[in-house]
Amino acid sequence: MDSESKLIISPLNNDLIDDINMTNDYFKLYGRVVPSLQSGKWSYKEVLFDETKETRFPDDKLDWSQYINREDKALFLAYMNITCIGQIRISKGWNRFCYIENIATKKDYRGSGVGKLLLNKAEEWARQRKLIGMSLEAQDDNLGACRFYVKQGFILGGVDTLKQSYNPTIRTTLYWYKLFK
Repeated sequence: MDSESKLIISPLNNDLIDDINMTNDYFKLYGRVVPSLQSGKWSYKEVLFDETKETRFPDDKLDWSQYINREDKALFLAYMNITCIGQIRISKGWNRFCYIENIATKKDYRGSGVGKLLLNKAEEWARQRKLIGMSLEAQDDNLGACRFYVKQGFILGGVDTLKQSYNPTIRTTLYWYKLFK
């Protein structure tokens, strides 16, 4: 991001709903996280794929009005000048964690700090609600996302080997947590 550009993070309102799926770009799958549980503590190793693939999640089709001016959930959009370049969708979990339902940055802005700023906004929202941390889930074949979460202070807290049984390319759903101090 150059000094002429201005990044703004805005809570969702009715005028911004059309921008939500603009951030849903393709991303690379180039490796897998292989978790291991030893003496009650999770660790993992990384395995790189022989071939890199690109994938994209389907566009979300939710009732976006449920994320406007709510105490229990929110959606924040990141704008560079007038272009929507990122989003984070969060909700208050039953376990007193802020659950990150989705985080996405447009391909051209990945690595520029937008994701970190969106996570910071989610943390601010969570702390205002006296939550104890943030949580999210990721698929084991999305090594890039997992590396990003670790860089932002998340730790692996659990796995589920059955949740994605319908999908032959995903072996494990990974649960990542960031506890507030």
